[in-house]
Amino acid sequence: MSSPAPVAGDRGRRLEHQERAYELQKKGAIEGMIKYTLYTSLFVTLGHLTWPGFRRQAIGLKAFIISSSTVAGLVFGAEKYLLRFESEQRESENDVRRQARNELARQGIIATETEIKKWKGQRDEKEKARVARETETPA
Repeated sequence: MSSPAPVAGDRGRRLEHQERAYELQKKGAIEGMIKYTLYTSLFVTLGHLTWPGFRRQAIGLKAFIISSSTVAGLVFGAEKYLLRFESEQRESENDVRRQARNELARQGIIATETEIKKWKGQRDEKEKARVARETETPA
């Protein structure tokens, strides 16, 4: 069986999540890159100043160590932020699904995927109506 076509709201929400994930990855990548570069530069400098064996090594090796660490920091930082974002998304989605299952059970409806999507749509419409009423009401 094929799943129902995505609702326009779902597509918009997914695009928002993709943009948010991309921005978080960029932020994490930059932070990780800076952190790893600074720490490795410090260690390479300390190694150069304190260890004669390391001092004799070519500048190319030292630059390779620093640049490799920079790339690793970029990847690890982006991954850390992305995993955290995905975990938060999973948690919030599970909370919504739990609410849907409980509400549908109170109504005597079996919580299938289709019913949960309908419930989410109704909940979103109620939220939009509530927000519209609040904005129309003069303060």
